[in-house]
Amino acid sequence: MEAKEILVTEAGYKELVDELEYRKTKLRKEISERIKGALQEGDLSENAEYHESKEEQNKNESRIIVLEHTLKYTKIVKHNEKKKDTVQIGSRVKIKDLEFDEILELSIVGATEADPVTGKISNVSPLGSALLGKKKGVAVSVDSPGGVVKYEILEVN
Repeated sequence: MEAKEILVTEAGYKELVDELEYRKTKLRKEISERIKGALQEGDLSENAEYHESKEEQNKNESRIIVLEHTLKYTKIVKHNEKKKDTVQIGSRVKIKDLEFDEILELSIVGATEADPVTGKISNVSPLGSALLGKKKGVAVSVDSPGGVVKYEILEVN
């Protein structure tokens, strides 16, 4: 089975690299020190600190594996300055919900960078994919659990 490319912005790639470096160096060492300290406490069967530290170590190592896999298949998508008026990965977009007259500011990012709480939506999300390739002034319709939602693109940066 061939692995699929994972699209990320330049900033997203840096975040992944930084997180991997932190987890492999600083966090690994901190967890190791906690495990060593807990081992000195003696009886491991009732040593909560030891078990919590081992669980944290397992989570950290799992995340390292995920990050390494992600970086192996990552393709950095650079914002095309020639098409800066067109929505693309890396664009900052201001849209208006036409039903509720609500303005939203979003960044279109790769799936691994998505964080709707901070306004980063994935290029493969229903809204993200509907916006890609569109320009200011264009209206898009997005299927949602509550029905079709219509947006107008107000700005593309």
